[in-house]
Amino acid sequence: MALNSIITTQAGGKRRFGPMRAALGALFGIAMAGALTRLLEGGYDPTLPFLVAPLGASAVLVFAVPASPLAQPWPVIGGDLLSAVVGIAVGKLVGDPWLAGSLAVGLAIAVMMATRCLHPPGGACALLCALGATGTPAWGWAHLLPFAINVVTLCAVGWLYNNATDHPWPHRVPPVAHKPGEPYTREDIEALLAEWDETLDVDPDDLDAFVQALLKRGAARG
Repeated sequence: MALNSIITTQAGGKRRFGPMRAALGALFGIAMAGALTRLLEGGYDPTLPFLVAPLGASAVLVFAVPASPLAQPWPVIGGDLLSAVVGIAVGKLVGDPWLAGSLAVGLAIAVMMATRCLHPPGGACALLCALGATGTPAWGWAHLLPFAINVVTLCAVGWLYNNATDHPWPHRVPPVAHKPGEPYTREDIEALLAEWDETLDVDPDDLDAFVQALLKRGAARG
């Protein structure tokens, strides 16, 4: 039996997202990340971890909500690694775990937003690295190695697994064609989002496609 037939269900001829699909994806992703990191770290430094805790949160995003803007490859890789760098740097400079942790998370958020790679687990990476850098023994730049291997491996598994189970990743926004006389435009969506002044966990183009599909469904019913 094909993998995607095991982990998805059928509804109206189209595949539906299933919790088993996400669960198995996370299992494979974490297992592969841990195995490869342990292999590549072998003989390098036995004190380095082979799995870092924020990777679990990244796995939730990559496999459970692969269409989220927060779960795309650049946010996952850039968000986690840039935040880890911020955490190590701040921890080394400040020295106090309470102040270093606070500053690291705040700075990591600013860096992620400035580089367009906002990823919630990045905050955990920054905090973990800041605390590690102020601990005993203190974490150094070598501790970025498991973060890098973990994150890149998770993304590689995410790319293979999500695409193999009918969830293209990186997410591709469905094309939307507007017709004259429609009740809204793409510019209306952008204007409303700017008016709300909120960061929504959905791409504006996905919102556009969703509303278009909703209008078509309503027209067909009427």
